Amino acid sequence: MHKLSHIEREKRTVEQMVRLYCRYKEGNKELCPSCAGLLQYALARLSHCPFGEGKPTCRKCTVHCYKPEMKEKIRAVMRFSGPRMLLYHPIDTLRHLLDEKK
Repeated sequence: MHKLSHIEREKRTVEQMVRLYCRYKEGNKELCPSCAGLLQYALARLSHCPFGEGKPTCRKCTVHCYKPEMKEKIRAVMRFSGPRMLLYHPIDTLRHLLDEKK
């Protein structure tokens, strides 16, 4: 098993959060077009992050790279999914919290 880079971990975390939101908040078994679009946008933003592997977590980032509309959507996803992540993805959540402390 290879170790994921920081950006890969961030991508996995945001995907897990969007999937939790779409499934449990919106009631979809598969990603709806809106959530799929948001996920694609978020992954593209992470792929082009100017901080690269030195990227802080979104909450601590000094650069706001999301368009206002997408920023509001991802905030809603994070507000809903954040507290639930510990139940559904405990190890990834702990890693994310540790990254945030760095």
